[in-house]
Amino acid sequence: MTAHASGTTGRDRPSDTRATPTGAARGEGGEPAPAPGIGPRTGAVLVFGSSAAVLVVELVALRLLAPYVGLTLEMNTMVIGIALTAIALGAWAGGRAADVMAPRRTLGPLLGLSGVAVALTPSAVRLAGAADGAMALFVGGCCLFVPAALLTAVTPMVTKLLLVDLEVTGTVVGRLSGVGTAGGIAGTVLTGFVLVSVVPVSVILMGLGVVLLLAGVLVDASTRDWRRGRRMLLAGVAVGGSVAGGAAVPSGCDVETRYHCAAVEEDPERDGGRTLVLDGLRHSYVDLDDPEHLEFAYVQAIASLIDTAYPAGEALDAYHLGAGGLSVPTYLDAVRPGSTSVVSEIDPGVIEIDRERLGVATGERLQVRVEDARLGLRRIADDSRDLVVGDAFGGVSVPWHLTTREALADIGRVLRPGGLYTVNMIDHGELAFVRAAVRTLDAEFEHVAVAGRPGAFEGEGGGNFVATASDTPFDAEAWGERVAERGSGWRVVEGAALAEWIGEARVLTDDFAPVDQLLTPHPQRR
Repeated sequence: MTAHASGTTGRDRPSDTRATPTGAARGEGGEPAPAPGIGPRTGAVLVFGSSAAVLVVELVALRLLAPYVGLTLEMNTMVIGIALTAIALGAWAGGRAADVMAPRRTLGPLLGLSGVAVALTPSAVRLAGAADGAMALFVGGCCLFVPAALLTAVTPMVTKLLLVDLEVTGTVVGRLSGVGTAGGIAGTVLTGFVLVSVVPVSVILMGLGVVLLLAGVLVDASTRDWRRGRRMLLAGVAVGGSVAGGAAVPSGCDVETRYHCAAVEEDPERDGGRTLVLDGLRHSYVDLDDPEHLEFAYVQAIASLIDTAYPAGEALDAYHLGAGGLSVPTYLDAVRPGSTSVVSEIDPGVIEIDRERLGVATGERLQVRVEDARLGLRRIADDSRDLVVGDAFGGVSVPWHLTTREALADIGRVLRPGGLYTVNMIDHGELAFVRAAVRTLDAEFEHVAVAGRPGAFEGEGGGNFVATASDTPFDAEAWGERVAERGSGWRVVEGAALAEWIGEARVLTDDFAPVDQLLTPHPQRR
């Protein structure tokens, strides 16, 4: 039975007629008739797409801001907080607006304005970042907040249009809530697993902005002259399952730091031997009684470079990206008295362990700063360092903003003439990450060489690689001979052989550094 027209009171209707909002009509079979200008499927598409777009913008904002404000827990928390605030305000304001203005005429402008804001975000953040990191954060926060709020307002607008029967309010609201959540999941998965690995972050945002702008134009035109029967296809995304954590299972950590599950293991074969374990991986080895004892092959490779690249006993001024167990700074102090080291380490918990469990004494000659290394690098004066050591790359995750050509240019800035940058990297499988990282070094520095374990350059395995770069020639052959003397079996590759090994790997930049997708974190089983 169809409902009476607008103006009929509840007393005039038959008792079995369902209550509908003023002006609403019912279709055949008692189903709510589509509101003028929008149907259930179109509404679902709008809610799904706008929710997905919010998550795309949020995730990409993290990568866009990292070069200017650092990739820290605080920065991640701030970006997420801004996004959630925008979502809350957008939902509230959108609901209020839906009650005082025509939603059909508002949806198009909402999408169009959000598209313009998203498309302008990369340029705005980079212009602000060129001036100041705090300004970049402010501008980036605004560029995230505005489109997120506008896009979130789409859902209450659509809900208002589709609520043509008060008796199915729960069904309509629940369905749109589920569709919006599915859209958020789809946006997250698409960005994290596909978009970031395929195109630069600026292209993602500009492309999304264009799509939203076009969608706004289409919706605005359609809702002003809608014809019944016109439908839009909805691409469904099936998402299921949830994973329950084992909160009661012991963590196996000595200390839960801000970023790591950390433990220190004693070496049963060496009284003073201690291994720093972060997230289950052995990161550093320190001998409390003998700082010249170097257990790990990659640290031996770094020490071998230092031994051969500079006159014996000469004091060096060094800068270290990442602390670990501080084995390289303590080695420098032992074999080159008078050397100074400045260390940037993002995790204060690791520094506490170094001091309390590994016996490292910090002070004037060994300064440790708790900070993001990309930001700490900016504080180092031009032409002030003989050596820069990179040891911030783990075997599971890599701070991508330290791999880019822009970061390497900053390293080149702080090096004195003849200075060296040496960096430890870990990769397995196809070695796509380490090849790209070395290709980036080669693009920024005149001379590059890489040390690796036996078979690593022939495709017979991965693991640690130590790359060295400089704008002046250094004796890679002498480096290789010193590495061989230490007995690790590693060899050093440079020149044409290195170029062949790098192959067609792409240069990593602040705009395109899909490190998470390139990295193979564990050895492949055969």
